[in-house]
Amino acid sequence: MKLSVTPEETSALMARASQARQEGRTDEATRLAQELVVREPSFGPAWNLLGILQLEGGKSSEAVQSLNCAVKVDPDPPFGWFNLAKAQRALGDRLGELQSLDSALTRDPYFLPAILAKGEVLRALHQESEALELYRLLLEGLEDTSSFPQAIQAQLVEARDFLRRDGLERLGLYLKELDKVAARYPSGDLLRARAYVENRAGMRRVYLQTPTAGHFPYLPAIEFFDRELFPWFEELERRTDDIRQELLSLWAEDDPNFRPYVAREPGAPLGEWKELNHSPRWSAYFLWENGARNDTNCARCPITTAAIEATPLLDIPGKAPTAMFSVLKSRTRIPPHTGSTNARTTIHLPLVVPPGCRFRVGAETRDWREGECWAFDDTIEHEAWNDSDSPRAILIIDGWNPLLSEAEREAVRLVG
Repeated sequence: MKLSVTPEETSALMARASQARQEGRTDEATRLAQELVVREPSFGPAWNLLGILQLEGGKSSEAVQSLNCAVKVDPDPPFGWFNLAKAQRALGDRLGELQSLDSALTRDPYFLPAILAKGEVLRALHQESEALELYRLLLEGLEDTSSFPQAIQAQLVEARDFLRRDGLERLGLYLKELDKVAARYPSGDLLRARAYVENRAGMRRVYLQTPTAGHFPYLPAIEFFDRELFPWFEELERRTDDIRQELLSLWAEDDPNFRPYVAREPGAPLGEWKELNHSPRWSAYFLWENGARNDTNCARCPITTAAIEATPLLDIPGKAPTAMFSVLKSRTRIPPHTGSTNARTTIHLPLVVPPGCRFRVGAETRDWREGECWAFDDTIEHEAWNDSDSPRAILIIDGWNPLLSEAEREAVRLVG
């Protein structure tokens, strides 16, 4: 028989029961919840609390009954269905659990705990392909997860590991097929084809050009350019020892013209540059900056200056080139970022590279090798890190994107 109870009394009794559970007074919390469902059987939160208490007490069968009552009288909240799914899992009812999770996700498609639980139950039911697709859709939309509860983070790690294991297995199969293609086309360049199969295996993310200033349309998004597009690299590399010696002389004298590379004005948004803003952990010695030659610094480095002047520099009045020694101190990471325009290519000549220094552009990560140049499109997300105990130093030069014609370059010069 239902006992008459006012909404205020219901809320007060529910609050007492919840408080008792939080303080570990389980028996009292259960008694209050049972009293509440007798007095107000249409009050879903009371059934939900009673079911949770029963589940925590190891009474899975009773928990399923109570939580079924909860979703019957109040079917809208997704957490009611999620709690029912947890009770069904405890009973070993995986099909019932899956149905309840689907009911929760019908009400809230972005309910992360339910998505992760569904992935686990799909795998338990040997529906791996469905679990993989669910995880892919989930992880594509997630960015920073550092604020998530530890249990959720652990489930996300397992989801990523599951995707990675599947991706590695498929990649192995795809590469065997690619080997057959290589045998039929022994002189073929399959670098792009390999990137394609890596992507199809889920092992290579797609990175697009995202310039902070000008985008020149129809240029392909090439992470690292082919060396053959830069026939002048060899001449620059031959001067590595002399260029390095000039850098080391600046270091030995603690030249004051080294300054932080990141130097935002007060009040400017910092974003990813918060830790490195005005920090000597990433410093630069500018020989050219935004198109202006630094005569004082160039005079200190005549061999380096001559080597730079012998290269086909990007030349946009008032904007380019920039050429500099870039020094990254030990245990320092440059965060992922993108550059200003894909009309430019950025050239690195590594000078001092201790073990533990790496560089990523898009989906490709490389180790610098002293004296070996590379060129990349810096409008594709890139980052660098020095995990060693000593500084890393490179010479950075702005060059033209080698796929631009001379007429196109002239257009860039005029427009800026």
